[in-house]
Amino acid sequence: MRTVRALLYRDILASVLFVALAFLSLFFFVDFVDELEGVGQRGRTTWHAVLAALLELPGHLYELLPIAVLIGGIYSLSRMAQSSEFTILRTGGLGPGRALRLLAVLGVGFAIATFVVGDVVAPAAEQQLVQLKSRFAGGVAIGGAGAWLKERREGPGAGGSGRSYSVNVAGTGPGGTLTGVRIFGFDADGALVSRLAAPHARVGEDGTWTLTDAELTRWPAARDGQRAAVELSRHATLDWPSTLDQRVVAAAVMPVSTMSTLELWRYSEHLADQAQASQSQRIRFWRKALYPLSCLVMVALALPFAYLHARAGGVSLKVFGGIMLGISFVLLNNLAGHVGNLQGWTPWVAASVPSLVYLLMSLAAFTWLVRYR
Repeated sequence: MRTVRALLYRDILASVLFVALAFLSLFFFVDFVDELEGVGQRGRTTWHAVLAALLELPGHLYELLPIAVLIGGIYSLSRMAQSSEFTILRTGGLGPGRALRLLAVLGVGFAIATFVVGDVVAPAAEQQLVQLKSRFAGGVAIGGAGAWLKERREGPGAGGSGRSYSVNVAGTGPGGTLTGVRIFGFDADGALVSRLAAPHARVGEDGTWTLTDAELTRWPAARDGQRAAVELSRHATLDWPSTLDQRVVAAAVMPVSTMSTLELWRYSEHLADQAQASQSQRIRFWRKALYPLSCLVMVALALPFAYLHARAGGVSLKVFGGIMLGISFVLLNNLAGHVGNLQGWTPWVAASVPSLVYLLMSLAAFTWLVRYR
């Protein structure tokens, strides 16, 4: 059995690596051509374009690895079936259950690799990519109305009983500074009591925001039935203590691809604690947490191709079918996330439905081929 395991693992691993390398080469070329548009602007050189394309590869590898496992597995098992190698292995005692267990162990290995790439390598590379682009672009503008954060404080020691704050950040500048910062303060009744605006701000490790050229506007409460005059003050630097620390701010202003699974969970919990919509972030967390397990689904989808008759289509036709299966899985995975967000589905259900559907399909096809073919 050790020889059979080594034969299967070596052949499938080589095929998966070949497919992954082919896809990554294609994506590198596309990204490099796209980055060439900025060469010559603000000191950007061809080397910076190459570096940016290279930094995008870990993210592509994370997204493509399950599909590469499917295509590589189908190619390897179909080729072994066509050359009668798999038939010989079955004659030698490789039953369906044992074959499924062997590939399941290999799928676990691919799942671990996918988790490491998606949780460690890809976020670090994406952060470096964002810093590289912000250096040449003078910062990164956040699309739409910018990023919004919310903070609720309770008790007089926290800046007033029932006081809440809405923070808007337009973008990020070089060195991790925030640009276009506006902080709106509301009392317990929801009335606007203060507005703090600054072109630049930096968040300390303890959550203190240091704002530069800040403008503070206050609307004092009415006294003796008369509204007090609006207070306006300017500060060269102003410290604003907050519970919105660096991790929360980075999660709000940085792309989702720069966040690990744990960071996504913390950010979704922060949104829930602040009574903000967290459905989208929770679905993203579960999708990221469950995505490595899709490698197990992919090896299960590939196994039935080993039981197809050698004359039931050539290897190229089966590989094409594998590509279509992979594309359909990606489409269904994205569709389930959007539909789950719109319909308010339970996050883990929305994230796991595509994998469960394809796993049941593969097991049904595998059972039918073993019993009737």
